Amino acid sequence: MFRRKNHVSASLGRIAWKKLLHDPLAVSGLGVITLAVMVALLGYLITPDQSPNCNRQYLELSARPPGFSVTILKVRKNEPEKGGSKWHTMLHGKISPYDHIPVNRFRFENSRVMAEEFSDMPGETLFLREFSLPDVVYAIDPLKPVSTEGDRVSFTLLDGTHATASLSSLQEQILENLVVQQKFLLGTDRFGRDLLSRLMLGTRISLSVGFISVFISLVIGIGIGAAGGYFRGWTDSFVLWLINVVWSVPTLLMVIAITLVLGKGFWQIFVAVGLTMWVEVARVVRGQVLGIREKEYVEAARAMGFPHFRILFRHILPNAFSPVIIISAANFASAILIEAGLSFLGIGVQPPLPSWGTMIKDHYGYIIMDQAYLAILPGLAIMLMVLSFTLLGNGLRDALDTRTLSGSELKVPLVQDQS
Repeated sequence: MFRRKNHVSASLGRIAWKKLLHDPLAVSGLGVITLAVMVALLGYLITPDQSPNCNRQYLELSARPPGFSVTILKVRKNEPEKGGSKWHTMLHGKISPYDHIPVNRFRFENSRVMAEEFSDMPGETLFLREFSLPDVVYAIDPLKPVSTEGDRVSFTLLDGTHATASLSSLQEQILENLVVQQKFLLGTDRFGRDLLSRLMLGTRISLSVGFISVFISLVIGIGIGAAGGYFRGWTDSFVLWLINVVWSVPTLLMVIAITLVLGKGFWQIFVAVGLTMWVEVARVVRGQVLGIREKEYVEAARAMGFPHFRILFRHILPNAFSPVIIISAANFASAILIEAGLSFLGIGVQPPLPSWGTMIKDHYGYIIMDQAYLAILPGLAIMLMVLSFTLLGNGLRDALDTRTLSGSELKVPLVQDQS
């Protein structure tokens, strides 16, 4: 007696994976998606601007070109430092204990720092700001006086501690740690924010909307489609009626209506997009279940008295996941486009969250100027992400299509039954 090896599903999975890896377009799309996921997960740990929402603004540095560099003087805030773990920083960013001031130049005069605020406009009046050396380095009590005796300066820290330091040591700390040359690799937006940081953090917004929206659509679509295809009768008629009604309403119009009901915000857009994407999932799952429920092994399960829930989720749905996976990739791309469109219209993710659609909205007027890249770069990011999911979906379609497998690929080894 011989029996087939009981790893057929695993073998088919390996075959599909090998086929996917031999598709260069699908692999390139998977590579871009993997890189985007890593950027989204690491978040603020790798962005040049680690402030919450990458929202540190330098209004005097508005719309600067890529590669622009400026000297930044960091002045300690007179408030307690808000610490946080690496995990907190990765998820929420970090509030800097310093004020960042762009300067043209600065100089030391006794116990003070004289800083000339940044300006590159010819003929513009330059503003000179002055700070005491301890106030630049430490969080001092602004109500207590700072006294200087020779090369020593005395001051009171915010916690009430009285301290002294030499002027030379304070100047050295400022030169080594508090004067930095900041370079904006992709320039700044119209509010003087680092464009690269906001593009990187916008990846998190787009992938989050896509993932949660697809998850919501799968939960609703698989449940409704499986119920209609398995039970048939009036249940199937109701499911078909509901699918046709929802399908007849334009997706963008329905998302706008749901958004207006739920309100504008980060989580509302997840629910709004997810509630409009379940229809195609339900239609495909219903068709798959209708065909699989007539198979012999399903009839045998019914004859053995297994409950409907077990038959549906243990024997039918696992064999209907291939088209669902393909649809999920397409829906992921659609969710990114819908979120970007809603944010462009002003009813999606709200500022200061760095959505790619919002970034295009803020800078589309620059397209007719010599700074069109401010709107083109987030547009390219949207295009690249949607294209990557489309290519991956096409690759999954070909890899999971068992009709394209050759006979040698489907060959299952036989082993002798020892019983």
